[in-house]
Amino acid sequence: MRLPLLLSLTAAVLTTQIAIAQPLAPAPEAGTGRSIKTLGTAQRFMAAAANPLAAAAGRDILRAGGSAADAAIATQFVLNLVEPQSSGIGGGAFFVYWDETARKVTTLDGRETAPAAARPDRFIKDGRPMRFVDAVIGGRSVGVPGTLKLLEEAHRRWGKLPWADLVAPALKLAEEGFTISPRLNGLLAGEANLPKNALAAAYFYEPDGKPKAVGTVLKNPAFAATLRAIAAQGAKALYEGPIAEDIVATVTGHPTNPGDMALADLAAYKVQEREPVCGSYRIWRLCGMGPPSSGAIAIQQILGVLEGQDLRRIGPGAEAAHWFSEAGRLAFADRALYLADPAFISVPVRGLIDRSYIRSRASLVSPERSMGKAKPGDPPNKRAQQFAPSDGIENGTSHISVVDAAGNAVAMTTTIEDGFGSRLMTQSGFLLNNELTDFNFAPEEDGKPVANRVEPGKRPRSSMAPTLVFDAFGRLYAVVGSPGGSQIIGYVAKTLVALLDWKMDPQQAVDFGNFGSRNGPTELESGTEAEAWKPALEAKGHEVRLLEMTSGTQAIVKTPEGFLGGADGRREGVAIGD
Repeated sequence: MRLPLLLSLTAAVLTTQIAIAQPLAPAPEAGTGRSIKTLGTAQRFMAAAANPLAAAAGRDILRAGGSAADAAIATQFVLNLVEPQSSGIGGGAFFVYWDETARKVTTLDGRETAPAAARPDRFIKDGRPMRFVDAVIGGRSVGVPGTLKLLEEAHRRWGKLPWADLVAPALKLAEEGFTISPRLNGLLAGEANLPKNALAAAYFYEPDGKPKAVGTVLKNPAFAATLRAIAAQGAKALYEGPIAEDIVATVTGHPTNPGDMALADLAAYKVQEREPVCGSYRIWRLCGMGPPSSGAIAIQQILGVLEGQDLRRIGPGAEAAHWFSEAGRLAFADRALYLADPAFISVPVRGLIDRSYIRSRASLVSPERSMGKAKPGDPPNKRAQQFAPSDGIENGTSHISVVDAAGNAVAMTTTIEDGFGSRLMTQSGFLLNNELTDFNFAPEEDGKPVANRVEPGKRPRSSMAPTLVFDAFGRLYAVVGSPGGSQIIGYVAKTLVALLDWKMDPQQAVDFGNFGSRNGPTELESGTEAEAWKPALEAKGHEVRLLEMTSGTQAIVKTPEGFLGGADGRREGVAIGD
């Protein structure tokens, strides 16, 4: 059966996110302002994604009786095509699933892995860390992709419709085409490195080197062929055979910055089920992704510090931003020291979210003065380890939120890391990630190894934070997540405060001005209500930076009448349903 797709949406809306990656990273992607969006409403089910065509694919799967997992899978395949710079089968993802019947949260880790040949000095050249852009462009930065195996595993566990039906919407668009939006055109115009890849240049650019014009219908027959193989063979089509050979040849064949991925790396890739990281905030219970993601731990630490303040009374403003930023400093200090792939280091998850430990950290916050730079704490249950703190900060990503008619839900955050990833396009029609630059470039600091250093088979630390919220009776309340690199943590935490403390609806919550700290300056989103808080925060000793903070948060809230949905006005997504 082929499912209908809303092709009446004439403009494919393409977004990306590029946040601060490491100290040598390029500037974040310029924002495009905030559009005014209408609160999404539905009675039976809802899907929210960064592109209207992708959200429509998810909605149509739900209409056909598909599960939340089915809808997320179809949405991801379409995002790969219409938002190619942010996610796809050449990257990795985290999948947080709520099974309404079993009353159970399950989290799946489809994060990319370092090839078996990778070594800790991968990004060291002439005794020094490489420049970020020099590390990104080419095969050196490409990790073994995990997204497709993740999708297949989710379908095996929770899918209802045939696998081929979930591929069909993206296949139709790949064959018939979608129109280039002003945003994609602008991103392509600003790209210096993507046109150097011959396959990408032929697909995205005219022969004179200019990006294909707004409104051009872009077809991808190579990706269509890949999708047909995936529809027939499942994930096997990518992890062995001609597509796998294409990936390896693309990675190892870069003329100046080749990688070392082998066919054996692809064949060996496995999705990992992780224990959900769950904790309480006031009357609510939050669940998210555990290590190698730092997102859920950091968010629960931030909210744990804020729990001692009456944020509802305080309301949005400089005082709330002070507490929020100080909590962020404490969380990011712990993140830098303790968070990495749990297969390689012992991450004290329970200790980091221990209520007594968080209260002790909260006591370090002065209501009158910023601490400036926080130091990591000493959580309970940690094992003796000698690691140095590391401040590597990654880019990335797109987010999908879905709730189906049976009450099952998916929060899926998905990435190829930098905008357009490694700038390597395969013969098979998709871009490859640069996820290995999420590792710290320097494997040691002050003579101590860094927890998030490169090692063979290791998964780089992430900030992705797909989040489920439950009420005091254990009922699903909200599905939230965002792109934004390490700023994801603040974006999602801000949205949760806006929903749970300030009682905003999901559209208001995602659109509200961003603010926070990653244990550096206090960051306020320029051009928003948060900008006005700068003098009051500086009076408390904050070093304040005004900057564009291009979140892309998708939030769905369950109500007695059905669902309310918010898609971030900074980007071009929608929250839709029936």
